[in-house]
Amino acid sequence: MQTTAPFPRHIAVLVLATVACSFAANHIAARIAFDHDTGLLLAMLFRAGVTLLALVALVFWRRESLRLSAATWGWQILLGLLIAIQSFCIYSAVARIPVALALLVVNLSPILLALLSWALGGPRPTRQAAAIMGLILVGLVLVLDVPTRLISSEAPDGQWIAGILYGLTAAAVFALALWITEHKLSGMAGSVRSMLTLVMVFGTSALLGASGLIPGGLGLPSATAGWVALGCLVLLYGAAFSTLFICMPRLNIARNAPVMNIEPVAGMLLGWLVLGQLLAPLQILGGFIVVGGVVLLAYRKN
Repeated sequence: MQTTAPFPRHIAVLVLATVACSFAANHIAARIAFDHDTGLLLAMLFRAGVTLLALVALVFWRRESLRLSAATWGWQILLGLLIAIQSFCIYSAVARIPVALALLVVNLSPILLALLSWALGGPRPTRQAAAIMGLILVGLVLVLDVPTRLISSEAPDGQWIAGILYGLTAAAVFALALWITEHKLSGMAGSVRSMLTLVMVFGTSALLGASGLIPGGLGLPSATAGWVALGCLVLLYGAAFSTLFICMPRLNIARNAPVMNIEPVAGMLLGWLVLGQLLAPLQILGGFIVVGGVVLLAYRKN
């Protein structure tokens, strides 16, 4: 079988940076949609549905097999449920706190993955890795503006606390999903795994919406801006996700994956330009510390 030649590194980096910025812009569009009464489950349905169509076409075009063992099906279903929870939590965070802040909290997943792998019998983090993790946590304390909030006499903001908790939950769930992908489903084709995962996300969102357990979960946008934002959300996520999987064989992911960590930085910039969400200078410094630490962890692993 003829192998596909990888892109030159500058092209691969450009593609990954564009994908990361598209993911960040998807969350900006989501916040605009939510501000115009769009339901979280509706956004998940639209996003998963359109991207799923693209992945179904990709899987059938490549003629990839859907035959899985019973054990693999079990892990695949669990992965889909975890990603559904992660999607709901990150959108819930984006709806409550600044987009950049939500993305930076979710960016803790590499630390949680390293600790989870250690707890489940994997290698213990080295002293260098532990020091980088500590640096990331210091950056997170600055991002969350913890010192200012500790000395403030004002009552804690309920929306802020809920947003942070949703972000932390998304990070923890995503870390578990990554562990399952790496240790239980690594033999599957990435496009098949992602297609089946999105089937679960779509189905879970539809069932939750039909059950009425989440009030307003399928609420329609109340203004034209909300519909436009919902359309942009779907297009940005679908295009980024599809590009990533179509081009993945040529992107040398093992070497270039850390480029994807510019997503929170792009979210910070777009949040300021589009939404007027400006973080304090100390929070911005903390954000760069978090992103820099995650990149260092990624390069160490590579």
